[in-house]
Amino acid sequence: MIMHAAEILRRRGLLTPQQLEQSRNGDPSSIVDTAVSLGYVSAREALTAIADEVGLDFVDLRTYDVDLSALEGFPQKLIYRHALFPIGWADGELRVATADPFDLYPLDEACAATGKTVTPVVAERAEINRLVKKHLGVGSETIEGLVAAAGDEEIELLESIETDGSELSEMAQEASVVRLVNEILTEAVDSRASDIHIESQSDGLVVRYRIDGILHPQPVPPEINRFQAAIISRLKIMARLNIAEKRLPQDGRIRLRVHGREVDIRLSVIPMIHGEGLVMRVLDKSSMVFDLKGLGMSEAIYDRFSQLIRTPHGIVLVTGPTGSGKTTTLYSSLLEIRSPENKIITTEDPVEYQLDGINQIQVHAKIGLTFAASLRSILRHDPDVVLVGEIRDLETAENATQASLTGHLVFSTLHTNDAAGAFTRMADMGVEPFLVAGTVEAVMAQRLLRRLCPHCKESYQPTEDELPKDFPFAELEGRPLYRSVGCRECRNVGYSGRLGIYELLVSSEAIRELAQERASSWDIRRAAVAEGMRTLRMDAWDKTLVGVTSIDEVLRVTKGEAL
Repeated sequence: MIMHAAEILRRRGLLTPQQLEQSRNGDPSSIVDTAVSLGYVSAREALTAIADEVGLDFVDLRTYDVDLSALEGFPQKLIYRHALFPIGWADGELRVATADPFDLYPLDEACAATGKTVTPVVAERAEINRLVKKHLGVGSETIEGLVAAAGDEEIELLESIETDGSELSEMAQEASVVRLVNEILTEAVDSRASDIHIESQSDGLVVRYRIDGILHPQPVPPEINRFQAAIISRLKIMARLNIAEKRLPQDGRIRLRVHGREVDIRLSVIPMIHGEGLVMRVLDKSSMVFDLKGLGMSEAIYDRFSQLIRTPHGIVLVTGPTGSGKTTTLYSSLLEIRSPENKIITTEDPVEYQLDGINQIQVHAKIGLTFAASLRSILRHDPDVVLVGEIRDLETAENATQASLTGHLVFSTLHTNDAAGAFTRMADMGVEPFLVAGTVEAVMAQRLLRRLCPHCKESYQPTEDELPKDFPFAELEGRPLYRSVGCRECRNVGYSGRLGIYELLVSSEAIRELAQERASSWDIRRAAVAEGMRTLRMDAWDKTLVGVTSIDEVLRVTKGEAL
């Protein structure tokens, strides 16, 4: 029958005899799939031709309005084992989507189990799988106990793990639990999630993915609660943590290969009142590109910042809250100035990405290797450029200041709300104001805005009364603005990906005088704006004027200004 499907494609001119032959790999059941994977024919074209040949309808599930009542009483094992999905009713008959109309046995089984006449329709397997995840939840297949063959795993641990032989440890190593955890991790990587939150609550386990800075709850089957202890233990085993310790916080690391891509996961476990809560930071190394020009800086800010990162000495600070892209900006800056003539050393906690040609140190506070201690040792290695992951205390701040005074360019981060706040924060730590004024060359504050989905964003013509008071309406000049809608491509969110907004404060003579006089951050900010600094809010409005983000997103991320 499968051979017949391949012949249909050849007869209809979708496959040449040569392509048909090249698609044979010893497994007749995979000829059509192989042809699709090789790019000879699209899945849609192939299935449309096959459906027409056998007298069935082809259904595009991306636009089809699925009637979920059809799921009631339908055997879930047929959904998972044979990729069938009931999509609705027609003239009293149950319509069931299948990617293989030649496999009649599961259709007969569905007819017997439901007591209804089953009418098959043809649909893409990827779309059927999407419906399964959307309506039955991540990991639902594993809950049914359907474990994939050993050679079919899409996820691979890059480090061996050890177990203590306890009953909980053995439960966590069961094939179904392993598969379930793998599905949660794989789905997160496929969704471009930066963090995975697994929370133990009174009514069971909740799984959420942070995508483009926003947490999205994931549908999971209620039966997952039975596996709560085993799921948490499995993840702790993968991170080489103590599964018997449930009273203290623990931190670990998991290295994986997902779909051939190397992924680093930082796991944090904290005991909560209803059980342990897990948060995993997902670092997908293959998807990360450190390109200063591609971060979203305006041309004027990029030109000025690229000059600053090439100064022979001084401190360049990047500020913003956690998750605002500070590390990406700093890594991109280092790669921009990297050369055989420069020696660059970093001290980080943790080292998130390994950069070729740059010497990186992992901080270990428990053994005394702090930012301050490592910075003292770094200076004995004759560096030209030093990156300190974060200035957290007086000792680190003083060492960074001394490093800049002895002819080094120092990059670091601070947690402040804006660029001007960096000067007062350093002084509040205890650094002498004249040292702050003399060494800080520039401060870059930044945030991340979500990009509007290019497939569904909607243009509209606003009136001045509809816009925030500080919006530069005069610069709109009759052009439309854009707002989010939501479509299949962006998972109905309306946004896809993120870009940075930036506030670059360069230390002029007037700024240095204010810093030395311990002026407030408000005074420093006002002076910087008077000298031409564009604030985060101003840069965000520029992004809306060119249609890459929305008014709502700017209002979510930035606050209004009254300078």
